[in-house]
Amino acid sequence: MSELDTERRTAPRRGTSARRSADRKATRGAALDRIVVECVSPELDDGRFPVKRVVGDLVEVGADIFKEGHDLLAARLLYRAPGEAQWRTVPLAYDFDGDRWYGQFVVDRIGRWSFTVEAWTDAFGTWRRDLRKKVDAEQNVDIELLEGAELVRTAARRARFGAARATLTQTASVLADEADLTSPVRVHRALDDDLVALMAQHWPPRDLTRYRRELEIQVDRERARFASWYEFFPRSATPASESAERGNGASASAPSRHGTFADAEQLLPRIASLGFDVVYLPPIHPIGRQYRKGKNNTLQALPEDVGSPWAIGNEHGGHDAIEPALGTLADFDRFVARARELGLDIALDYALQCSPDHPWVKEHPDWFRIRPDGTIQYAENPPKKYQDIYPLDFWCDDRENLWNACRDVLLHWCAHGVRTFRVDNPHTKPWAFWEWVIAEVQAKHPDTIFFAEAFTRPKRMKSLAKLGFTMSYTHFTWKNDWWDLRPYMEELAQGESAEYFRGNLFANTPDILTEYLAHGGRPAFRARLLLAATLSPLYGIYSGFELIEQVPVRPGSEEYLDSEKYQLRPRDWDAPGNINADVKLLNEVRRRSVALQRYRNLTFHESENPSVLFYRKAGGLQTPMVRAERRLSPELPARRAPDAGGREAAWGEDDADYLVAVNLDPSNVQQTMVHVPIEAMGLREDEPYLVHDLLSGERYTWRGRRNYVRLDPSVAPGHLLRVER
Repeated sequence: MSELDTERRTAPRRGTSARRSADRKATRGAALDRIVVECVSPELDDGRFPVKRVVGDLVEVGADIFKEGHDLLAARLLYRAPGEAQWRTVPLAYDFDGDRWYGQFVVDRIGRWSFTVEAWTDAFGTWRRDLRKKVDAEQNVDIELLEGAELVRTAARRARFGAARATLTQTASVLADEADLTSPVRVHRALDDDLVALMAQHWPPRDLTRYRRELEIQVDRERARFASWYEFFPRSATPASESAERGNGASASAPSRHGTFADAEQLLPRIASLGFDVVYLPPIHPIGRQYRKGKNNTLQALPEDVGSPWAIGNEHGGHDAIEPALGTLADFDRFVARARELGLDIALDYALQCSPDHPWVKEHPDWFRIRPDGTIQYAENPPKKYQDIYPLDFWCDDRENLWNACRDVLLHWCAHGVRTFRVDNPHTKPWAFWEWVIAEVQAKHPDTIFFAEAFTRPKRMKSLAKLGFTMSYTHFTWKNDWWDLRPYMEELAQGESAEYFRGNLFANTPDILTEYLAHGGRPAFRARLLLAATLSPLYGIYSGFELIEQVPVRPGSEEYLDSEKYQLRPRDWDAPGNINADVKLLNEVRRRSVALQRYRNLTFHESENPSVLFYRKAGGLQTPMVRAERRLSPELPARRAPDAGGREAAWGEDDADYLVAVNLDPSNVQQTMVHVPIEAMGLREDEPYLVHDLLSGERYTWRGRRNYVRLDPSVAPGHLLRVER
């Protein structure tokens, strides 16, 4: 016998008592989980974070469920709405080939939902299956019928009272042959479908196994997934006619006065008429005086310079106050009310930073980073210096009061009708703070939307989305070639992050004037608008985009000349060369199209010319929300939403497929053959079909997979084709 064999034989004797005790505990624990329940979906990071849906969505749940042997299993989905204590249940259906079980439920209210999965051995179903096999084989089944009688008696005891108990008790007697009935009668009763339903209702599972955790779903209102955003500065709302001179779309000269909320209110009907859903305002708070920035970001401001609105706070107040030049809080309330009348949401900028004049600087200097010389650390991004901005120290000793103050700012504006916040640079503040403050606000106002302005590395952007941000800016703004744009959008729409990350495709911002726009002229603006509006149900533009504002402060810079961040820019909204008609048309199509309101139905398809991007937005009643709505209330008409004049306009009534071809080259005509996914669309190779270009109004008869496209950027940026059967 070798030394190894000796060791193997003697090893169990060491610590035998303790080991046997541990083995018994392990065995008892294993017995509690005789059924394997795993790979439940949708699930994010082992349940650490919720996945996202919107009201009306049909949530489709899957789970792998199995056990040893050949017994049949049963399983159910448990779910509950926000505020509910009791679980609602629906049975899960079994896919034999993959040991995968499926169920679904509709989320019909905003807030945090919970769900999990349970499974158990279907003792009666297993008995009934085996009984049928023996009956079909003409075998004696007297013993099996007695076994069935015991099962039914157990269920009868569970039923307690009423008709169900009486029926089950009588059935048990029949199966046990206590009434001296013939075997065929007993078998017929054993295999009766009514008995199956009664047993399913009253049989007490003996090995009920629940998934190891409860999973969550954050359910938001519809504008969390579908909305057209428009950004503008109320302080520039002074009518252009009041400016000293008028340029091509905007005046770089000083207007006669500062714009007010009353002026901005007059612009709301125009914005609504263009089809936008959300109006986003940069900070509206008092602006610091010390180190105020001048025009074009100069360090020395002139007396008339208005400064950057992101330098928040002066003697008139801080984040809960309004810049006096804009008006009063009552003026703001009227502005919000008018927006609501027009079907518009107001989104406010939430920038957690302070000017040197902010009240917090005097009242709570410990909320900031103090340098060795006693001064407060201002913001820097070397070689850039932002002396007009003090970052907050979120991990200061008085952290609790600081965090509460930041939360109270949000609650203050919620009290004034705001339910959407665009959050400035969230990736420069602690993740723990955002998870806490979003939960705090949504506990009181579940319909609040948080939009992350996080132009940062992808993992950080995704992590912010997981912890609670409703939507996020994306890197779409800089992606202009097919090899860059296609994989990025496929990741957003089809990758794992689509469960929780909603990308809002802003075509430009006050900080971002890309080279593509600066050099591509009007065709580039039209192409980027078409891409943004059709690739994602969430998109936005910053005012001036529709006027083709494209002059950078210097070559190669993404900053605008005469940037509105540092000065007033009243505009002539009907200036020659504008693309207002494009904006209005695209927003109208989006409101009527189911396909363009969905996020995960985007697929790209081959274009034989890389300068033409070709993709499909799948429509049809297979989309989750439409399926759910039609199933719950098939008699209801299509959902309605107010149009620009407050009238009711159809929203989501068009279930068609859309094919989009975009010329990515703003300077040249491009031709190509595009490959239509006819199989996915249910079309035969030889079947003709009509495509209606909603941009030009033209109709084309296409056939089969390969079809010809010619795009002249001076005429149109592409085709937006509605497939008509």
